[in-house]
Amino acid sequence: MTTPAPLNLFNSLTRALEPFTPVHPGEARVYTCGPTVYNYPHIGNMRAYVFADILGRTLTYNGYRLTHIINITDVGHLTDDADAGEDKLEQAAAAAARSIWDIAQHYTEAFWADIAALNIRPPAEWSIASAFVPQMIAAAEQIAAQHCYELPGGLYFDTGTVADYGRLARAATDEGEGRIEAVEGKRHPADFAIWRRTPPGETRQMEWDSPWGRGAPGWHLECSVMSAALLGLPFDIHTGGIDHREIHHPNEIAQNQALQGFDHTHGGLDCAQHSGAKLWMHNNFLVARAEEGRSGKMSKSSGEFLRLQLLIDRGYHPMAYRMLCLQAHYRSELEFSWEGLGAALTRLKRLVMAVEKLKLGLGGRDIEAFTVALPPQPPMSAAYFHTFQQAIADDLNTALALTVVEQVIANFGNIGIGESMQLSLLATMDSVLGLNLLALTRADLRLRPKSAAITEAEIEATLAQRKEARAARDFAKSDALRAHLTAQGVEVMDGDPLGWDWKLS
Repeated sequence: MTTPAPLNLFNSLTRALEPFTPVHPGEARVYTCGPTVYNYPHIGNMRAYVFADILGRTLTYNGYRLTHIINITDVGHLTDDADAGEDKLEQAAAAAARSIWDIAQHYTEAFWADIAALNIRPPAEWSIASAFVPQMIAAAEQIAAQHCYELPGGLYFDTGTVADYGRLARAATDEGEGRIEAVEGKRHPADFAIWRRTPPGETRQMEWDSPWGRGAPGWHLECSVMSAALLGLPFDIHTGGIDHREIHHPNEIAQNQALQGFDHTHGGLDCAQHSGAKLWMHNNFLVARAEEGRSGKMSKSSGEFLRLQLLIDRGYHPMAYRMLCLQAHYRSELEFSWEGLGAALTRLKRLVMAVEKLKLGLGGRDIEAFTVALPPQPPMSAAYFHTFQQAIADDLNTALALTVVEQVIANFGNIGIGESMQLSLLATMDSVLGLNLLALTRADLRLRPKSAAITEAEIEATLAQRKEARAARDFAKSDALRAHLTAQGVEVMDGDPLGWDWKLS
């Protein structure tokens, strides 16, 4: 196997491609902003974790010992990104008349189920925000004298005390400050709460005693404290959705500068490590077509959003959504439509069928025998693999990497390797893409929509009768059976080049 190509990754802080050089030789330490567990994640949310998974798989493939942390925000995130509104978990608990702890657990488990369904590898640790509150209070005490001031609402971070505040957001041109709510007494419009005091006469389900009164930590403080505690400052890569680039991550950076002992006179962001992470990476939005009734980026604010479970209920395997994500570069907007999802499913089916054919040629040998340690390859297969590696090394170009996988499959007869090595080659590529090609089957991908009344067994039995009728040239019966299936929402796919036989509309 050829040596992995050196990684070049786009750093949002510098707006440039940079070679990946780890802070600690041989290691890769990555922090990903996780969900606020007050509602189900929508598929736009899940794009961020598919992206982070591809990054982690690529770092693992390149030989780095990966430590990946994803947080679970169960306290502190307000209904607005900055300092306005109620705590999202408190609000959800009140609406459901349930314990805030029950709400957090329910939606955390729903998120983890989606993570598993999309074949996203679990991180080294799920850091739960409420478990780190003592460390958050200690961190706030550490920086309070030099970087903070008190207002009636709590303890605020003075953004004028650190160098280059807002550089990540390019606030002067990207209008990052326009979304920050005005709070009376702030020294600067962009200053933000790192501890929110519970208002007099109110009681929250999640609140703690602190030097600044009983209350809860600010959302921004959580990620700084957890990443520092679990990865150390500075670490290698911080990831999140592009919406975090405008307020949340600039505020994290300011706190990280303070926690590392930097102020406005030194510790500027010309040196990216002063931000707490060497690279800041952001995936772009998932957007819906206007005709889907959801024009623009997906959001929970309207009360209507697409969950992964809805895709499954409509007969689309969750890995079709992963395929859809991989077809676009993570920094590009990705358009969602049902037609596009169907095309991604068809593309996935073609790959799965090709792998099934290879497995049949090996007489059913255990697929676990195929590892990512490839033997020496003939020149043509090595060339394909080199192109694959170059694509992934070029800022995770999964769209190009997918076409290389398809080229390998299309040219199996010409590249001079047997089924065993072909499967090893595909297993190696799929260790990065994570499509689970060696384990998925055609049957797995043929999901029955939740609304369908007919069972799969009934479909297969009717198709068997139709096959017998066609063999006997009883075309009237054949047509009648086809019409019966059509009435049940089953499309019979005679002559389908994929040989898929049928699908449920």
